[in-house]
Amino acid sequence: MYREWAPDSRLAGRVACVWSNEATSVMTQLVVPDGCVDLIWGPKGALVAGPDTGPKSVRMTPGNRYTGIRFRPGAVGELFGVPLDSLRDLRVPLSDLGPFAELSELEPLTAQAGPEPFSDVVQRALAVRLRAAPGPDPAAPAIAEALRAGRSVREVAWDLGFGERQLLRRSLRSFGYGPKVLQRVVRFQRALRLARRGVTAAEAAAVSGYADQAHMANEVRRLAGVPLGRLLDQPGDGTT
Repeated sequence: MYREWAPDSRLAGRVACVWSNEATSVMTQLVVPDGCVDLIWGPKGALVAGPDTGPKSVRMTPGNRYTGIRFRPGAVGELFGVPLDSLRDLRVPLSDLGPFAELSELEPLTAQAGPEPFSDVVQRALAVRLRAAPGPDPAAPAIAEALRAGRSVREVAWDLGFGERQLLRRSLRSFGYGPKVLQRVVRFQRALRLARRGVTAAEAAAVSGYADQAHMANEVRRLAGVPLGRLLDQPGDGTT
């Protein structure tokens, strides 16, 4: 069962949510690109899930629990001390990332049940590290929003006063991939959110900036590995 909560106020500007996913039966969790980076505690320990460009499957058995902190797109900054694009499509043990060994050993859930059982100790420790590390590019939200709105890469660079090469460098540093891939991911996520609200596929395609419904269907298959209808039936969140 997947659940999520708002992060502590100390993390709210950088973190989209904290979450937990526990299997009650044998299942395969499909994870699709969302432009985010997650810190995840699972059966094999703590790890960083880098920005994805394609689908990943996680096999879960009863009792398996994954707990995570999901960063907003472009909000990681230099927290991990390595270029974000070096984490692309990877799952890296947190203990391999220098000073994070101590954080990887913390228990992410509190002992008591409740509406928000995510450990304050973990969130407090992460807030300290975020303050100490160089922050995100202030242009990152504008880059993501312009691409989400359907602006071309050239138009976004022009609007923000960047050359296309500069936009590429800043996008790699902020999101882990270039603006063309970022555009595909944010467009896909926008269409997915609309479809989950009951919007028809044709309307979701038009609103999200696809040429037509067939274009959206092809992109969904490329990014998720399955048709849109099957993706909507996916248990849990599907973006961790």
